[in-house]
Order: sequence, then C-alpha cells, then structure tokens
Amino acid sequence: MLIQFLLVLAVLTILFVFVRASNAVYVQASKRVALVLFALLNIYAVMRPDDLSALARLVGVGRGTDLVLYALVVAFMAGMFSSYQRFRVVDRRYTELARTVALREAEVVNRERGLRPAQAVVAVDTEHAAGSAEPQPAPAENPPR
Repeated sequence: MLIQFLLVLAVLTILFVFVRASNAVYVQASKRVALVLFALLNIYAVMRPDDLSALARLVGVGRGTDLVLYALVVAFMAGMFSSYQRFRVVDRRYTELARTVALREAEVVNRERGLRPAQAVVAVDTEHAAGSAEPQPAPAENPPR
C-alpha cells in the first residue's frame, strides 16, 4: 500500500508541475490533455493492477507490466518525434535569423565604406504587358561578385 501511495503522489506531483510550469503558448492543449489522461491511466493502473493484468490478457499480452512497458515505448517514441519536429522548426528559425543578421551587418559595413546598395531597376515587358500587370525586373548590368 505504501508504494501505491508514493507512486500516485509522484504522478500527481509531476502532473501539477507540468501543468503549472507550461503556461507558454507552444505547449498545445492536446498535449496537456494527453498528459492528464496518461496520468489518470497511470493512477488507475497503480491502484488496480489486477484490472491492468486482465486488460493485458484481453489484448494478447501476458502480464500487465508488459502492457505498461509497451505503452511506455510508444509514448517515448511519440515524445521523441514531437521533440524532433520542434527542433527542426527552431533550427529553421535560427538559420533564417542568422541570414537576416548577416545581410543587415553587410549593409551596415557597405554604408560605412561609402558603398551604396544596388538600385533595383524595374522595366515593363511590352510584349507581355497586356496579359500581366506585374512589372518584370530588368537584367542586371553588373552582376555582383
């Protein structure tokens, strides 16, 4: 009985810390709901292990502990996939930010040296002007090096 009390207390503490500490926008409501459901399922499994064993036998798994292990493997893989997706987005944002900063620094350096940025020349293509209202850029006379 003591282990059940400690396990339930641990699950509730983790749940409380997660829900309270994750008020940020990036934690989706569906992830919060999934964590609450997962915590409730864990509490039920701790309090009623015989029911978990019966469910395991019903789905073709020998023991309830094996069923819990399989569920944890699936949950771990889902968490890793979610983290991978989030890190890909963050990496893409950092790359865009680094490019923007590099371009702005180059513009500042060029201004300090007295160089002016190339003016964009826009010419209208008279052959296709009737079909398109968008101006076409003229070819650059001096391509950048």
